[in-house]
Amino acid sequence: MLRLRAVCPFSWRVFQFRSCSCKPLISEMIKCTDEEQIFDLIKNNRATLSEKQVECAFNVLWQFQKQKTSFLKNIECIRDHPQFLTLHNLSTNQMEFMNDNTLVNVLYLTQQCSTEAHRLLVEALVPEAWRRLERFDINVLSKFSLCLANQHLYFSPLMGKIADIVHRKLETIEDLRSLSILMVSMSSLISRCFQDQLVNKTEHLFDAIDSSQVNVARRIVQFLRNIKYSYYPLLEKCNIVFLSNINHLDLDSISKILSLYHSLQFHSFEFIKMAKKRLTEMIPLSDHPDSFVKLFVALGPMAGPEEKKQLKSTLLLMSEELTSKQALAVMGAMEEMESRNSHLNKKIASILHKHLDNYKPIELLKITRALVFLHFQSKELFVKLRELLHSYLKISVTPREISVLVSALSILPSTHLDELVISRIEAVLPQCDLTDLNSFATSVLRWIYYDCTYLDNTSGKQLKLLQKLDHYGLQRLQKCTNLNLLWEEVRSLKGEWFAESLLEETVAALHRLVDEINYKNVAEIASFISKTNYLSTLLLDRMASLVLQQIEKIHPFAIFAIILPFSILNYDPPQRDEFFGICIQHLHSHLSVLDPVMLVFLGFSLATLEYFPEDLLQAIFNIKFLAKMDSQLELLCSSLSMRVQLRLMELNRAVCLECPEYQIPWFHDRFCQQQYNKDIGSMNGAQQQIYKMLAEVLGGTNCVKASVLTPYYHKIDFECILDKRKKPLPYGSNNLPLGKLPEMHSESNTQITGSRLPPGAERSRILNGTLWRYRQRKLAWTT
Repeated sequence: MLRLRAVCPFSWRVFQFRSCSCKPLISEMIKCTDEEQIFDLIKNNRATLSEKQVECAFNVLWQFQKQKTSFLKNIECIRDHPQFLTLHNLSTNQMEFMNDNTLVNVLYLTQQCSTEAHRLLVEALVPEAWRRLERFDINVLSKFSLCLANQHLYFSPLMGKIADIVHRKLETIEDLRSLSILMVSMSSLISRCFQDQLVNKTEHLFDAIDSSQVNVARRIVQFLRNIKYSYYPLLEKCNIVFLSNINHLDLDSISKILSLYHSLQFHSFEFIKMAKKRLTEMIPLSDHPDSFVKLFVALGPMAGPEEKKQLKSTLLLMSEELTSKQALAVMGAMEEMESRNSHLNKKIASILHKHLDNYKPIELLKITRALVFLHFQSKELFVKLRELLHSYLKISVTPREISVLVSALSILPSTHLDELVISRIEAVLPQCDLTDLNSFATSVLRWIYYDCTYLDNTSGKQLKLLQKLDHYGLQRLQKCTNLNLLWEEVRSLKGEWFAESLLEETVAALHRLVDEINYKNVAEIASFISKTNYLSTLLLDRMASLVLQQIEKIHPFAIFAIILPFSILNYDPPQRDEFFGICIQHLHSHLSVLDPVMLVFLGFSLATLEYFPEDLLQAIFNIKFLAKMDSQLELLCSSLSMRVQLRLMELNRAVCLECPEYQIPWFHDRFCQQQYNKDIGSMNGAQQQIYKMLAEVLGGTNCVKASVLTPYYHKIDFECILDKRKKPLPYGSNNLPLGKLPEMHSESNTQITGSRLPPGAERSRILNGTLWRYRQRKLAWTT
């Protein structure tokens, strides 16, 4: 030992000095109040700084930045400071002596503060961390995975190695905070089986975390979004955490949660209501463009008229300060809000026009869609858009990017399918999945429709291209041997081409893979059948059988999706009563937590199937629930709000007719009156022809009546009165001239329906394009 001290006296002195002086210097750093004080300490002690002191300096600098409002400006001040470069050089020299935690912390903090100028340190730290990877504890491993994610290395071999380590050690992991970070970072490259294991582990650990762990809950929801899995038990638990901390959530957190919920199609009325209240309170406090744009995007689509007016007026005042990214986000929100403020639309469009060269293809598609949807008129802007899209199309090589560019071009006004577009589509066809093929077909059909409408011309090249799209689409479906892979491509398909060219083959593929339908994907398959209106008894019977066998594994929130196709297609599976009975029973304990809108749709679907569960109906038809539903309708777009109100009215009507013993009152007279007054008008051509034929057969126009209303406002297309010998009876002077619909009386029970008939006479009613069916027991009409 003495000999070693003699050989290395200087090193020994340095070691002793560091040991004695490390803590006091760290204490001084922690007491610093601004960046300059930290940099002075670095300058004065750079010859003796230890790895712990380097880490502390990085940490304190980062804490200062997080407290600032003008974030980017302050970051630049730090990056350009000479002593910041000193810190980087010290980190590179001391890298091998750092412990695992310090090494990864320095890497993380360097990434947060640095630019290309400091990339060498990052490139040095990452391989060193890789070398130590197997010995990292779960906390260090999670932070390192976050560093890789920040570098967009989601599919790197290094991230794959991390996923392998997590997979091997999953049984022993008990820290959900670290696990949630790892789950988000590696979500892009893990198998479906591993995804399920992570979900199960998360559910097991969730109850042990503190209810204030908002970031953990948010990362779990983000993981579910990344793997496209709306796992209701976890979403419910995360939602409870968000609700219990709503008063402490900042703008950034609320906007992220709303975005994640939207992607997962998870509806929490309570969270949206409370989030709207919190966001509304933030309007006067958001005076910086960055924060205000986030507020506008999050609050705008669900804001009331007054809040929307306030948001738009404030946005106009700061519109000149918006960056290209902010203008794009605002335009997307304005599209969702269906903005008709022409002055604001022009202002934002002018900013987009100014920055048009800086946008990526997917962003150009978003801009094009928004401008067309908002009926924006600017020849100059559309010409520039077309030029940019064509220039990108010439150099793009991936099917997804080319499909995005082609879609944007097809949306532009007065555009045509040219040789460049055709050649670029044909070049990538063998590489396309069903999503890309559907996008191309939708664009081509849009061009064909435009050419037929305005030019009376459809070229053979367009039709040949459609035939090629059909060929590749059918070929891909026929080769598919895995339901999960098929579903990834099919779940978002819609439109005319899919319905006409691929729907039959898609159902055939589902038939081949019917044994792979399980409790996890049954709701998605049901939604597909509802969306396509395709009656497949094989699939519906499989779903019903599966539900009967594994109902306890299916979340109650999924029951509505499962019931819906049976309701829409008017199909009764084998063991009908057992199937619907077990679905209704499974819902019983969750009636109080179901969203009002979902509960109304659920009640309506069951009513069309001739099921009227009293507990569900009493849960809907009470003052407290209806007040809650009114509050939710204010948050919905006008079309969905009207659809909900119509369904509630139809359910109210069915219950009054079918279950008078429930004593649920009919309270939709005024609503029906308003709707009738909106719809009043003339008969169409087909109805007029039917009217004429009926008049000829029955003995004149005074023997047939058009557009008759029942006491509960069913609209009957045509009605006649027959005596006991089945001969038509005239209505008298109350009939209508051809083509005119009847005016509405102020009474609720109106028109011929309320008048008395002669003894032995009966009414005969005809519904053109029947959407209603008559039940024998009572006058009960259901869709």
